[in-house]
Amino acid sequence: MSEDYYKILGLNRSASEDEIKGAYRKLAHKYHPDKAGGNEAMFKKINEAYQVLSNQEKRSQYDRFGRAFDGSAGSPHGGAGFDWRNFGNGFEFGFDLGGFGEGENLGDIFDAFFEGMGVKRKRRTYERGADLELVEEITLEEAFHGLRKPIQFKTYLQCTECKGLGHFPKDGFTACSACDGRGEIQESRRTFFGNFTQVKACGKCAGFGKMPNKICSRCTSTGRVSAKRDIEITIASGVADGQLIKVVGAGESGPRGAAAGDLYVRIRVKPHDRFSRNGDDLLVKEAVNLVDLLLERTVKVRTIAGGTISADVPVGFRLGERLTVSDEGMPRLGGTSRGKLFVELDLKMPKKVSEHAKKLLEELKKELD
Repeated sequence: MSEDYYKILGLNRSASEDEIKGAYRKLAHKYHPDKAGGNEAMFKKINEAYQVLSNQEKRSQYDRFGRAFDGSAGSPHGGAGFDWRNFGNGFEFGFDLGGFGEGENLGDIFDAFFEGMGVKRKRRTYERGADLELVEEITLEEAFHGLRKPIQFKTYLQCTECKGLGHFPKDGFTACSACDGRGEIQESRRTFFGNFTQVKACGKCAGFGKMPNKICSRCTSTGRVSAKRDIEITIASGVADGQLIKVVGAGESGPRGAAAGDLYVRIRVKPHDRFSRNGDDLLVKEAVNLVDLLLERTVKVRTIAGGTISADVPVGFRLGERLTVSDEGMPRLGGTSRGKLFVELDLKMPKKVSEHAKKLLEELKKELD
């Protein structure tokens, strides 16, 4: 017979399942390789003993024959088993294929498996605050010029009473009663892979191993409170409708001193009563008088910048066409150039034409023909 598993765990052969589990937890904690004074070889023996004695079928085989036959036909799940030994860092796993137990979580199973292979897991820390997205409306003129715009929104802010910690360090700490100050707890479960013992961060103390003696009553230990935040954002000239502006760290404050999330501001450009936008180009309709058009062959056009320009009407121009004015559209982001301005002419007809005007128009018609 190999080493006595009962002796390794400090038990007699009549030990109950609860006694086996309790002895294993105590010894595994004592000899864990990651702890000061730990013993990897002893931890390996403890794990091997527990894997056999915590399994009713394997324990029965061990009591009768001095060893457990992992590949026996008598697998408790009714299927052929296989055993992976010395797979990594002195840990041993016996896998019995079978069905999932109720409520099993594959993620937890594989976490435990890879921990056994020596893949270390960091203790859980508090997650960063959530990202936020707001919608901010601006005019087309504001989009053209760009601006600094103050905005206000409701979110979670860091508690000023405890400086975001949720407690007061000067009042000291007490070891967590749930994990006895270790910051982690061991959970054993039976899966279709076999029996796993998984080390997880303690849920009560979030892996810190200690509890504060005095928590903040203002934020009820969360380290943050619901309040309004005021910030100012920069909107660049030429911003497009639907464009996102990211403000790092302006989202929700994280719980208990964790990093804050980010704020995303989605820009909505309001429809304009004169101009239509297509990318960096603008389209405008301009009313013109027929006589002015014929005599001057130029059109006065008001621009989005607030000024007025004269657009030349080329020879042979047809009213269904558009005049094109370069560099009078929207600014291009990241550059100094601008898009184009397209002008559609809206011809105004006179309400009444005098006899003298009619004669002049008849003469003009003959000249044009």
